[in-house]
Amino acid sequence: MPVIDPDGQAERAVALFGAGDYLCAEAVLLTLAEAAGLGGSCLPRIATGFCSGLSRTCGPCGAVTGAVMAIGLALGRTAPRGDLDPAYAAVNEFIEGFTGRHGSIDCQALLDGIDLGEPEGQARYRAEDGRRRCQEFIRSAVRLALPVLRAGG
Repeated sequence: MPVIDPDGQAERAVALFGAGDYLCAEAVLLTLAEAAGLGGSCLPRIATGFCSGLSRTCGPCGAVTGAVMAIGLALGRTAPRGDLDPAYAAVNEFIEGFTGRHGSIDCQALLDGIDLGEPEGQARYRAEDGRRRCQEFIRSAVRLALPVLRAGG
C-alpha cells in the first residue's frame, strides 16, 4: 500500500459525506478502497444498504461497516477455503479501536438513542446536527482502518 496521510484520507471521506453525495458507509468504503489501490464499479452501491445503521434498523454504524468492507476487499480470502485469519484479525483490531474511542459500534448508541428508522428520530438527528457527529465517526473509521490495512496488506 502506498504511503497515505490518514488525516487527509479522513477529511476526504468527510468531504464525500458532507457534500451530500455519499452516505457514511459509502464514503468510508470509497476512501479506504482508493487508498488501498482497489476499486470497481460496484462501489459505492455495495455499501448503500449498510448506511444509517444498517438501513435505519439501529444496527452497526455505517462508518464502521464501510471500514469492515474495505478491510475485506484488501485482506479477505480469495478462495472458498482460504485463510480467514488475516481479515478477521484486522476487523477485530479495527472494532477494538473504534469501540475504545466511541464506546460502541452501533449507530443508535453512538447517536445517543436516536432511531433513524422513525420520523421522530430523523427529525431529532437533523435538529441535533447528527451529520456533524457522523463526520467524527467517519474520521475515526478511516484513521483507524488505514493502519490495519497497511499492516495486513
